[in-house]
Amino acid sequence: MGSFDAPMQAANGALGRKITETLVANGYKTAQYVDTAGEALFAAASLIPDGVSVGVPGTVTIRDIGLMEKLSEKKCRIFHHWDPKLTPKGRPKRLHDENAADWFVTSSNALTVDGKMVNIDGTGNRVAAMAWGVGKVLFIIGMNKVERDLDRALARARNTATPANTIRVGMTTPCVKLGYCVDCNAPERSCRAILILERVPFGREAHVILVGENLGY
Repeated sequence: MGSFDAPMQAANGALGRKITETLVANGYKTAQYVDTAGEALFAAASLIPDGVSVGVPGTVTIRDIGLMEKLSEKKCRIFHHWDPKLTPKGRPKRLHDENAADWFVTSSNALTVDGKMVNIDGTGNRVAAMAWGVGKVLFIIGMNKVERDLDRALARARNTATPANTIRVGMTTPCVKLGYCVDCNAPERSCRAILILERVPFGREAHVILVGENLGY
């Protein structure tokens, strides 16, 4: 960021650090704020040990910061269903492998200032792994996804994250043309399962890295 962005960076830092304190109080084992995507990549690579299995669902953020390449460098076994080599027949097993990995690394559609995460899925694999999984979970979230309260977080997930994601994958739902959710009943509708994480589920080790940049949708 240049000097022109210094006030925004300072504001993001003040809010981000406050949110991390709340997240720890909500049961996350660690929560940290970093200014840049590069720092987020370093922090994530420091958390995830070499050689472990890592599940990566449909998340633009994780790919944008270069974590897939870094995990390969660390000799991790990466399971992700966006693999272009994956056949439709192999997709169910790959989704299972993602959720059963030692680490599950994802972002979130929205995060409130009091530490609630909101996520919408079409298949449900991502929200299922967030709520329950055998491994540890790491959330990497850009400050562009922070909202004041739960109502605004739900609205963001529906009206900001979902239209952008449906456009990205080439769907033809109404939100692609309108740019916002109309609660459609289209066959390709991707808003099918909503998860609100108010606290860390029992028995789960969860970590959060908040990033003072716009990341993902």
